[in-house]
Formats: sequence, C-alpha cells, structure tokens
Amino acid sequence: MEVAMVVSARASLLILVISLCSPYKFIQSPMDLGPLNLLPTTSTAAASSDFGRILFRAPAAVLRPQSPRDISMLLSFLSGSPSLSRVTVAARGAGHSIHGQAQAPDGIVVETRSLPGEMEFHHVRGGGEGRASYADVGGGVLWIELLERSLKLGLAPRSWTDYLYLTVGGTLSNAGISGQTFKHGPQISNVLQLEVVTGRGEIVECSPSKEADLFNAVLGGLGQFGIITRARILLQEAPEKVTWVRAFYDDLGAFTRDQELLVSIPDSVDYVEGFMVLNERSLHSSSIAFPASVDFSPDFGTRSSPRIYYCVEFAVHHHHGYQKQSQAAVEAISRRMSHMASQLYSVEVSYLDFLNRVRMEEVSLRSAGMWEEVHHPWLNMFVPKPGVAGFRDLLMDNVSPDSFQGLILIYPLLRDKWDTNTSVVIPDSGPTADDPVMYVVGILRSANPGPEEDGDGCSHRCLHELLRSHRRIADAAEARLGAKQYLPHHPTPARWQQHLGRRWERFADRKARFDPLRILGPGQGIFPRTAQDAAAAAAYGS
Repeated sequence: MEVAMVVSARASLLILVISLCSPYKFIQSPMDLGPLNLLPTTSTAAASSDFGRILFRAPAAVLRPQSPRDISMLLSFLSGSPSLSRVTVAARGAGHSIHGQAQAPDGIVVETRSLPGEMEFHHVRGGGEGRASYADVGGGVLWIELLERSLKLGLAPRSWTDYLYLTVGGTLSNAGISGQTFKHGPQISNVLQLEVVTGRGEIVECSPSKEADLFNAVLGGLGQFGIITRARILLQEAPEKVTWVRAFYDDLGAFTRDQELLVSIPDSVDYVEGFMVLNERSLHSSSIAFPASVDFSPDFGTRSSPRIYYCVEFAVHHHHGYQKQSQAAVEAISRRMSHMASQLYSVEVSYLDFLNRVRMEEVSLRSAGMWEEVHHPWLNMFVPKPGVAGFRDLLMDNVSPDSFQGLILIYPLLRDKWDTNTSVVIPDSGPTADDPVMYVVGILRSANPGPEEDGDGCSHRCLHELLRSHRRIADAAEARLGAKQYLPHHPTPARWQQHLGRRWERFADRKARFDPLRILGPGQGIFPRTAQDAAAAAAYGS
C-alpha cells in the first residue's frame, strides 16, 4: 500500500511538472494529485498575496505537506529533473512578508502551517554547562502557540518578535528581533538544532556541531537553502508579571542615550524598544495596547515646522517572590533617565499580555478595516550608531509628519549577540570598531487603497511613490551611513550582491551546495533562474 502511494505521488508530480513547464496550462480545475495534497490554481488565492499587499503573483499549485517527507519528495523530484523542470518552490508560513518573498510565480508554494504541530518540551532544572530547557517544535508552529504551551510548564522562549502570530520557520529564516534582542540576541541565536529539507530534497538534522554549515546558512537565509521543518528552541523560566514603562522625550540625543543606558544593564532590564511620535494619530495608535492613562498632549508644531517626539519603552520581569526587588529596580533605573518632566508612565501586566501586546492593536485595526485590507510598504534598517541622527534627518526629508500613518520603531541592539556565521547581514561597525551598539529602525506605515479624495486614500500611483521614497531612504542610508536592510528587498541580483558585500561569496557558495538548481525562494529575487526573471525583477524595482 505504501509503495502504491509513493508511485501515485511520483506520478502526480510528473503530471504537475509537465503541466507547469508546458506553454499550455493544463491545470484549470481541482484534480486529485495523490497523497501529496497538491492544490492547483483554483485553490491558490491566499498564496498569491501577503501582508504587504503590494505584489500579487499566483503560484500554479500549493503543497500542504503532512510531513517533511512530502516536501522532500517534491524537492527531490524537481532537483532530479533539471532538463524538465523550471518550477520554483517557496515556503509560506503566516504570509506576513511584505514584498512577495514567500510567493512562487507559476511555481509551487509550500504551506508550512499544515505540517504537524506537535511540541515536545525538555525541562532540565538546575543546569550545569551544556544543559538547558528547550522545546522541539514544527516549523509551521506559531510563536503564540509555543508561548501558550510553554507557559503551562512555567517556561518560555527567551527571544521574541513583537508580533507572535508568525511561524517558527518563518522568523528563523530572517532573524527574529524585538526588545529582548539586546539581552538574548535574535531568535536565530536561541535555536539549538534544526531539521531542514534542502533544495536537493534531503532531510537533514543540523546544529552548531552537526552539519554546521547548513545550520548557519538556513538561519537568516531568507529561504534560499532549505525549508525549516522542525526547530529546537531554547527556553528559560517564565516570569509571572512585567512592569512596563514608557517615557517621552523631545530630544533625539537624550532619547538614544537613555536607550543605551538601559541596554548596558541587562541584569536589571529585560526589554528595550522605542518609537518616534510624529502626530496625534501615531500617539493614539501606539497607546492602544498600553493599559494605563497617558497624559501627554504635545505641541506637534506646524506642517512647515514640525516638532518630533520620542518614546523609550522598557520592561522589568517579576519572578515569584521578587516583585519588590523588581519594583525597586524600576524606580532606581527611572531616576537615572533624562525624559521630559512628568512624562514617565508604568503599569504591571501579565507576561502573556505583555508579549502579546500587538494583538490588541491588530484587533483595533481589523475593526477599522486597516489590517489585511491595506497596503503595508514597510522598510526595516539596521543603522550603525553614528548614523542614527543622520537617518532621522533622511527620514524626515522623505515623509510628512502630519500625514504619516503607522509607527516608526527605533531601538538599540548589541553586535556581540549576533553570530556572523549565519546568513544575516548587519552593518560593519564603522569608524569606531569597538562600538557594541547598532540600531534597528522600522518604518511600519500603512496605505489605505481607497480614493485619495477622501483624505486617507492611497491610489496605485501613491503606493508606488511610497515605495520609491523608501527605496531612496534605503539607498541613501546604505551609501552615506553604512546601513543595511533587515527583511531585505532588492530589485536586482546585482543589488543583492551589494547588500551582502563581502558575505556574497559565502552566500552564493552555500546556494550552490544546498540548492544548486535555484529552486527555492524565487520571491526574494536573489538567484533568478532565467533572464526573463531578472528582467522582471529589475522592472519592478525601477
């Protein structure tokens, strides 16, 4: 029976690949493609778009794997048929990419959410060297699912993203950052082992000591080398409560100095972020999740002479029996800060509510039709510390503070928490080689696709002007300040080589080893398979 199913699956793949490679599209309606659960074009609407709502590119089929072996079978067949197949494959988790990175135009999208969601927890108390608590989870598991399960055991992962409704495999393919990154490093620095299906179709278990090159390649590898089907995530004891603090500033220098003070005392502080306050709308939207009254009514100036404000956000964890010490730590830290007089606010919340804070903002935006229905032309940059003020000025030259919709995050990270063996690109340290700090700046804007006449609408022309504006900001920041994009998007392979810089040769070598036919991750546009692909990418980026 098992042999018959395998034969059926291989036959289905052959039919599918011939159909995809033919100038005639034979797949026009649902058909039984065997145990691989391949869904043809009529079932691919969700995989044709993503959270950015900028690119809409339909795959020819969607694979909903029931096991890593299903993915292996697909990639083994494609990698073993170079003369027949031009088909590409992209892994899609929660679909939260911005520029179609998880799309596979006329190819196959692998929906990792259909992988088994089992979680196995291993809790080692005390702990000598090399001993740790960890969870083995599927690559399609959401971080919120892992959090809810682990909290029942009094445990939790150490490093997070701000938004928890993302898959484990998806964030590990990028880096995974939030306010804990200064203390514990990005999520890719908190994974002990991976199971990966390479572009060759091989199922490989890898770690820092076993198949280490594949392990490092896949972490932050943008889906170019393999699909993460399982991960071993490092855990720690979960706090019961969190004191969540916000302080406001009218000076960038004071704002960044206080942030750098906070990240310099990781034994006392557990989370540090910050954001810019450009107008009343941004002040209100950033306060939705903060469960305390904020009596801050700043003067934003005029359109010709705007006034910009900043908010530092930090948190201290409360473990059982240490609440008074945590409260005393918050008071001591606050006395060392240089925020605006009387503009410091704090509130105590549960650990779950704190980590899941963006969910409340999501619910509010969904109710207003401002979540899935709008464009999200986001731009995220890693900026060397000396370039922060210059980046702020560059940003203000390209946005209108009075009409900006969205959030601009800005907070420090520490270089020594990043493993340079992984595929993630961070800026060089610049003139101060021993400076441990760099910043992440996230321009998380929204653009309502409605008519511009109603005041809040953003037409097709408007959206492309926003994208061109972000391209100008990114290009100038890279050229003048040595910044690098996080969650990068580049219009041509040549620009990708420029982005990777001295890391390009290693990146390309890993691609040749683990995905030699360039099957994986077509939506990134790093390794186009044909001249037509490259021309299309260049046209989009112009």
